[in-house]
Amino acid sequence: MINRNLIRIRVVQLVYAWYQNTNKDLLTAEKELLFGLQKSYDLYYFLLLLMVELTDSYQNRIETRRNRFLPTEEDLHPNTHLINNKFILQLRENKQFQKQLTQRPMSWESNESFIKNLLDTILSSDFYQEYIAISDPTYKEDQEFWRKTFKQLIYLNEELDDILEDECIYWNDDVEIVQTFVMKTIKRFSAENGDQQPLLPMFKDDKDREYALKLLHNSILDEKEYRHLIEKHTEKWDFDRIAFMDLIVMQVALSEIFTFESIPTNVSLNEYIEIAKSYSTPKSGTFVNGILDAIVQEIKEEKRIFKK
Repeated sequence: MINRNLIRIRVVQLVYAWYQNTNKDLLTAEKELLFGLQKSYDLYYFLLLLMVELTDSYQNRIETRRNRFLPTEEDLHPNTHLINNKFILQLRENKQFQKQLTQRPMSWESNESFIKNLLDTILSSDFYQEYIAISDPTYKEDQEFWRKTFKQLIYLNEELDDILEDECIYWNDDVEIVQTFVMKTIKRFSAENGDQQPLLPMFKDDKDREYALKLLHNSILDEKEYRHLIEKHTEKWDFDRIAFMDLIVMQVALSEIFTFESIPTNVSLNEYIEIAKSYSTPKSGTFVNGILDAIVQEIKEEKRIFKK
């Protein structure tokens, strides 16, 4: 689940922090990288748990209304589609989900007000009304309801973003990416898999973990080589006045280009240009693009000369 885009962002942030710290220790930086990536993976489960918590909140609301002194007909005979939703029942019993929550406990308990308000929004939505109009929903209809709910009411929810930022400083940059993985997970669920439905692993394979550590190592250890190339191609600029984040983004980008030949250069360039746009100045994307492109062209030319 931890894709290379998340890894790139985390490495850029760590390399930036490396130069701000007086105590520079590569082993500590490694631990911080893996800890941050673990927190990104925790967010994936925290968002899956949100759907279960919303269901539990609805069930508690129904029970409270049933126990009123003078319950209405609706209180006594509420719609139970949400409670009996087959997708949620399957997620709740999922072995991988339960194991993760046991090993790394998490809860929405401190955000009861948000859960209540979000549930109200769901219950007043058009697609909820369409859902409860179905007399006996199929598994696919139950699944589709939550896919719509997540996409329309949870994805890019500003109040949720604020809550997640308060919950964990590592989640601020991860939310949008991780939410897309949750939506993919909902879509991939199959009734036939029961409680053995595979959830996304932290890393697709060991190569991604190795990529993360190697990118961090080389970005720091080969600093002089990368800085020399950057300075050489910024002769028209006052090197000391280049935005420090631009410098870090280019340093990490060159580390990837030089270290991982299996990654197409244009892929690396595009990813780091986007990081520069998001984390530096408004003009950083164009600047970083120009400098990195010039360095890459020079490297290609030198390789052609060497081969001759």
